Amino acid sequence: MHRMASLAFTLLRMVLQAAGIVMIVFFLCRIAPGDAVDRLALEGGLSAAEEAALRHEMGLDQPMLVDLVNWAGRALTGDFGDSLRYGRPVANMLATALPTTLTLAAGSFIVGIVLALGLAVAAAVTGNRLLAGLVNLVNVWSIALPTFCVGVVAILVFSVWLGWLPVVGAMLMPILIIAIDNAGQIGKPLYEELREAATSAHVRTAWAKGLGRPRIAFFHLLPTALPVALALSGLVLAGLVAGTLTMEILFSLPGLGSLMLNAIHGRDYPVVQAAITVVAVALVVINALVDILHRAIDPRLSR
Repeated sequence: MHRMASLAFTLLRMVLQAAGIVMIVFFLCRIAPGDAVDRLALEGGLSAAEEAALRHEMGLDQPMLVDLVNWAGRALTGDFGDSLRYGRPVANMLATALPTTLTLAAGSFIVGIVLALGLAVAAAVTGNRLLAGLVNLVNVWSIALPTFCVGVVAILVFSVWLGWLPVVGAMLMPILIIAIDNAGQIGKPLYEELREAATSAHVRTAWAKGLGRPRIAFFHLLPTALPVALALSGLVLAGLVAGTLTMEILFSLPGLGSLMLNAIHGRDYPVVQAAITVVAVALVVINALVDILHRAIDPRLSR
């Protein structure tokens, strides 16, 4: 019963957070100065009457609350309206850009988790100072070096000077940059947790039985690390989203980051609003799922 109540509370919190994000994004887009008509007026020299008629045609002159209710009702069915700049359905534009963002985010997340787990477990099991120093180095890297700056340097070195990667559209380098940043955030606290777990009674018993290091790592330390890694991975999701969108812009990848930047430049608020809403709601849902999975793995959290 208590577990069901905890699950219901988590789902309710997820729904309220998603609704709050939708409302905040909607109102911020509406109160931002300028709109698509203003941009068209600068490009085509529209008169005041023509601007008013165009705003009425685009539905930009409706009261915000009415517009919010109408937009939210359509958005629940997957209809985010049409782009004010291109006249295309926003849902189709998001569907075109989403695979690139998902590929970049999933690739960097998986590589980062594997790198953090590998370094932390190896350093804790072997007690090797070099591996422990590498864990600390990656951690300092993630704290001291912004991913955007690292991306600029990577373009200069590997694309401009060495010519190993294309300047535009390279997926490998953004994945590695974000993965190292994620590994640095996860690896250090995970290593400290594993180093403490390595002195526990069941691990000392495993050593006394003469079990090898790989078996101790996979069957005794790794299960201890999974709940901690899961909790830490939930914390870095926000940074993962921000880093993914930044890398898309920097490496000219056709994902949600580039789509939002172009929409902001063109005052294309339906696209901006839909893209931010999709990313934010997805982040809320993922965090809720991580929380539910974490509670399932570690029942102490439910108690």
